[in-house]
Amino acid sequence: MGESTMKRKLKHRHLQFISLGGVIGSGYFLGTGYVLEQAGPAAMIAYLLGGLIVLAVMLCLAELAVEKPLSGSFVVYARENISATWACGVGWSYWVTWVSYVPSEMIAAGIIMNGFFPEIGTVWWAVFFGGIVTILNLFRVDKFGESEFWLSLIKVTALVAFSAVALLICLGLIGGEGYIGSRILLGSGGFAPNGYASIALTMVIILVNFQGTEIIGLAAGETADPARSIPTAVRNVTWRIIALYIIPITLLISILPWDHASLTESVFAAALAEHGFTELAALFSFVVLTAAISCSNSGLYGAARTVHALATMGMAPHMLEGLSSKGVPSRAIYASIVFCWGVIAVYAMNPHGQLYTYLLALSGFSGAMAWISICWSQYRRRRRLEAENAVSLLRYRMPLFPYVTLFGIWAQVLCLAFMIFTPELRSALYLGVPMLVVPMILYRFLRCE
Repeated sequence: MGESTMKRKLKHRHLQFISLGGVIGSGYFLGTGYVLEQAGPAAMIAYLLGGLIVLAVMLCLAELAVEKPLSGSFVVYARENISATWACGVGWSYWVTWVSYVPSEMIAAGIIMNGFFPEIGTVWWAVFFGGIVTILNLFRVDKFGESEFWLSLIKVTALVAFSAVALLICLGLIGGEGYIGSRILLGSGGFAPNGYASIALTMVIILVNFQGTEIIGLAAGETADPARSIPTAVRNVTWRIIALYIIPITLLISILPWDHASLTESVFAAALAEHGFTELAALFSFVVLTAAISCSNSGLYGAARTVHALATMGMAPHMLEGLSSKGVPSRAIYASIVFCWGVIAVYAMNPHGQLYTYLLALSGFSGAMAWISICWSQYRRRRRLEAENAVSLLRYRMPLFPYVTLFGIWAQVLCLAFMIFTPELRSALYLGVPMLVVPMILYRFLRCE
């Protein structure tokens, strides 16, 4: 059962919203408070810089994916343009990222439901939502795409609605404070109350928040018209992500003092409640629940396609290579969700332990390695085509090569280097480096195939 039996059923709108689903998870609504605590209003600069890195990575991915649209694409591109050993390491590292992160979204959904129904434990809700996303992923890929489209649409609509309400509050048209303008935005220590160096700290965290956009590449092998859909999806998703982060967060800190932000509740809900809109604030619990399910849905999709690609290349057990009659990698999905449930079980036995925190911290390192791998693959592929005078054969060419590619690589290298000197981020390296290197060593010396 090979790559050719996968069904190209994903529509143009599915492709865009699957990627958005992986980016805008519960962490966006619940974790933005941490970013604001670190940088204050200057977080806007960090989000903008993060968006530029996303744009660079996605343009590289578009060039590769249009030329060769494959499921599990960036792992295949790494094998062909860098080395099989590197592909094995970055592929397994990326898989571990998602199967560690997806449970955090399930648990976030469980916490929300436990607030409504306290007689049912958080863990049982997490397992329930794990079952839902498993079923959604086992459907035909077009049915999965349709479910993700509607789940993501709810999140996007909520952010647009929040932005509209926050703008009206800021202008004094609703609420009881009159015209606010920049009074709250600059009123608690100025634009960078903790100094501009805090932007560098939040950059690493923001790149974690942006991870998921690369799922466009993983879905390339199941896209109906990749030559048309992928470049358009890359451009649209990148600008929408920038808009859905920068505009709502700018308006957020214009109506909520940054030092009122906390990690105990959604800062969006807190901002609305502070101005008397308690009913709207309550609705955000439903939005966060939807975000958690949607991100889990996209994350499991990405994890399964990655480990399936590894299996087809002899870098994972061959039993994970099989496809169902519906053309989905069902065995890879089952293997991924079992690992997710294992992480939930660890959390259930020791919810205050450090293991879960370390697993979650992996996403910062391994996600950046996957993005660097995409840029590196595109750089080497384009140089090879230039040497062969074959660049004209590309159906889509990334603009401003090689400057955009090199920016994408070195900006992320600097972020990873900054992690070394930041104690609260260094833990990601303790697990991230071994999870990259150990699969490479095993593949190099044992040769899974």
